[in-house]
Amino acid sequence: MDNDIKRSIILDNYQDNSNRIIPDNVSEYIKINSNNDSCIDNIDIYVKINGNLIEDIKYYGEACVIAISSTNILRNLLVGKTFDEAKNILRNYFNMIEEKEYDNHLLKEACVYSDISKQPSRKTCATLFARGISKILSQNDK
Repeated sequence: MDNDIKRSIILDNYQDNSNRIIPDNVSEYIKINSNNDSCIDNIDIYVKINGNLIEDIKYYGEACVIAISSTNILRNLLVGKTFDEAKNILRNYFNMIEEKEYDNHLLKEACVYSDISKQPSRKTCATLFARGISKILSQNDK
C-alpha cells in the first residue's frame, strides 16, 4: 500500500468521531480501560454484546493518532462479528504487528500498520485497542 494512501486512511480514521463517544445507554455495554503507561494513550472501550455477537463498540479518551486511528479501524472491522470471527481478526492483527504471517484480506484497512514494527515504540499505540478488546472477549466468551 502506498504511503500517501496509508497516511490518508490513518488521518481519516483519527478524525472520525462518530464512535468516539460515551454511549448514552452505558449500562448496556461492558467497559474496559486500555492505556499506555509511557504516554498519554488512555481510552475507555465500551462493547455491547448480544449472545456471542459484538453488536456495537464505542470508545472515549485521549490518545495519539496511531492509537485512535487503529481503534477506529479495528472497531469497524469487529462490529457485527461473532467472538470467534473477532478473535481471528485480532490474532491476524497481532501477527501483522509482530511481523508474522497474517491474512491481509481479513484485515482490510488495518494493513496500514503493516510496517509499524519499524517503529517499535509505536507498536504499543497500534495495539492499545486490540489488547483491551481481547480482554473483553476472553472474559465474556461463552
